[in-house]
Amino acid sequence: LLVTSYTAVAFIAGIATGTCGVFVWNRWLRRIRTADWVTPDILTRRRWVKGIVTSVGDADNFRLYHTPGIGWGLFRTVPTLAKDLKDQTIHVRIAGVDAPEVGGGHFGRPSQPHAEESLFWLKNRLEGRLVYCQLIRKDQYGRVVAVPLVPRPFLPSFLGKRWASPLALEMLRAGTVTTYRQAGAEYGPWGRETFLRIEAKARTTRQGMWKYGCVGETPAEYKRR
Repeated sequence: LLVTSYTAVAFIAGIATGTCGVFVWNRWLRRIRTADWVTPDILTRRRWVKGIVTSVGDADNFRLYHTPGIGWGLFRTVPTLAKDLKDQTIHVRIAGVDAPEVGGGHFGRPSQPHAEESLFWLKNRLEGRLVYCQLIRKDQYGRVVAVPLVPRPFLPSFLGKRWASPLALEMLRAGTVTTYRQAGAEYGPWGRETFLRIEAKARTTRQGMWKYGCVGETPAEYKRR
């Protein structure tokens, strides 16, 4: 009877350990390879992920190589070749902002004024950097709309997200984007009014695209046209 009891306890403990292991793997260690791997449950929980930005396509989106767990840069490496990155990155659309459209892309037209400058700013800020992203929803192009935070220099990694800099607000201050005002827009914990206030200050101080005081056509107007 005693042996049977020990066997039952060991069996139950084994199941519990296995279940816990699966949960830990799925929650913290399993790598999200692409936007298709982002499940409705992940979006419902607005899960935070961290990763390395491998490329910037337009001035309001980028590719993120998810790096869960520990050991990255030591015994785990992020690929650098395009062939190795194929189907291995999450296409992230930055929530709450809208950048001047770069030529080609979805519309097949010439670039908007200041589009190249905005793209250069984002490339310089993000490529090769660690970024934290809160995943919110998917858009009509299959990208994941997210709130990105950029860790501040010289902080230990465990403080990275807590004291990181909100990327969207940085972009608004630099005058590289406008506030995204369409239905369903997301602004993170700061809210729409904060976005509009920072954009207005950039316009007043003539930052980035506002250097001449106004823009001929906003990104939203360009896309509607």
